[in-house]
Amino acid sequence: MTEPAKVFWTRTVWGDEASTRAWRGQDAHRRAMPKLRRWCNEASVLHWHQDGDDLPEPEEARRGMMAEGRTSRVDRPSPAHQEGRIAAAPVPSGPVLTSKHR
Repeated sequence: MTEPAKVFWTRTVWGDEASTRAWRGQDAHRRAMPKLRRWCNEASVLHWHQDGDDLPEPEEARRGMMAEGRTSRVDRPSPAHQEGRIAAAPVPSGPVLTSKHR
């Protein structure tokens, strides 16, 4: 029996680009990101811009990631990561936590 892929997506909402940059520079994010290279065999990021406060639906976010996202550096990239393929957004089995920063 094969273990299913572990796919995790996170979403945060920011009021402006300056706030996003400030958060990326904070200690917790700076400590976690170097570990991503060891922990993950696939990782990607997309800076999504839209009017309003509503988050895109998971499939819309996936389409955006496929069209405009970029892969992150990982130490042991999977074949999918090497080809630039993005895993489908998981179907939530419980509450989805999203942070909004204004």
